[in-house]
Amino acid sequence: MAARAKAGAALAALREDLSGDVFAPDDPGYDDTRGVLNAMTDPRPAVIAQCAHAADVVRAVRFARELDLRIAVRGGGYGLAGARVDGALLVDLRRMRGVTVDPAAEAVRVEGGATTDDLDRATRPHGLAATGCRMAGTGVCGFVLGGGTGRLDRAFGLAVDDLIGVELVTADAERVHASADDNPELFWALHGGGGNFGVATALTLGLHELPQFSVMLLLCLPEFGPDVVRTFREIIRTGPDEVGGAVLYPALDRALCGALLTYAGGEAGLRRLTEPLLALPHTAELTGAEAQGRLCATGGRAHWSAECLTDLPDALVDVFCARAQAVPVPGGFRHMLLPLGGAVVTGPAAYPVPYRDAPWLLHPFARWTDPADDERALAWVRDACADVRPWSTGAVPLDLVGDEGHERVRAGLGAGNLLRLEKVKRRWDPDNVFRFNHNIRPI
Repeated sequence: MAARAKAGAALAALREDLSGDVFAPDDPGYDDTRGVLNAMTDPRPAVIAQCAHAADVVRAVRFARELDLRIAVRGGGYGLAGARVDGALLVDLRRMRGVTVDPAAEAVRVEGGATTDDLDRATRPHGLAATGCRMAGTGVCGFVLGGGTGRLDRAFGLAVDDLIGVELVTADAERVHASADDNPELFWALHGGGGNFGVATALTLGLHELPQFSVMLLLCLPEFGPDVVRTFREIIRTGPDEVGGAVLYPALDRALCGALLTYAGGEAGLRRLTEPLLALPHTAELTGAEAQGRLCATGGRAHWSAECLTDLPDALVDVFCARAQAVPVPGGFRHMLLPLGGAVVTGPAAYPVPYRDAPWLLHPFARWTDPADDERALAWVRDACADVRPWSTGAVPLDLVGDEGHERVRAGLGAGNLLRLEKVKRRWDPDNVFRFNHNIRPI
């Protein structure tokens, strides 16, 4: 009874103190607020704190520590890791979406709930850009702190390479700043260590000049799939770092093979680069927002994973195309090959991002509607990754995988980095309060 009274009093105080809204399981609006974008997950946090600013986050963390609750954080809500937050306090940052651009410094401050869409809308009028996520609605903070391989990484490097500073609320409900000068060891750990060390209420990122950005999606019949992949491979091999994109197969929810070309430049330059693909028999070509939107499949039930590849030989191309045509159920399945290289390779080597040297990335993505198809869909993703294990580097981008066990976390951070990360975790979160993520355990 005493514990229940304490919890009730603490919850009443949180409702009174928080500028944002607070939801408990019996409150109207709780069910509407707790849901995520993937119907595979049905999260039931003990309390949801919709924070309006960093001071709200401090109050929410203090509440959780008073009641010995674990803490989960929601920014964009696209990630697979840490989606099951039953019994925790959920710090919901989606009201904190401010983006402030400093054009003279070529830098931007991004609040904890801002999405890639928010970031793009703010930077585009200045002819500036960051390495944004391929999925437009993804939360910027989670994407960046997890490493950040995105649509401009070949041109500009990983998103985390442009990290200038992090504003963080720690497990002790303290507001700290991490940068090259302030708390430098924590700053190092945040380059890939994700949400293990606190709630990121804002990031400061360096920006790049991008006066023009062009996109084209070429669609071909499935029998031309191997030719499309090999031609795309050659464009990436011989083209400038400004060209990127993906092979996605099937495309448009039908058995078509698509080559998406992105270019940090004008459309005329992109068309010159795309000429070898345009010479192949194709059914359609899409440009601009219509083309880019084909990667943004959302809703329903979903699962995905990734493997970093040492190369893209013809044998792997054949395996990739065969798996793409073995989709078990209709829906938004995407079997994707993403090129890395370019500025990803030449970025800072000291950070815990072990997949820099991988030239290619396999990214199987399954989306479906019927729960009866769950096991077949999950098996397809597992099998797609197993197909390419002979060519795997062993590393993995944690941004693109869910909860696949501690060894995959080690692969995503680098075995040589893990001990150092565990020491940082012990310093900033010794009780492992922030564990709803790709968890680093305090040593």
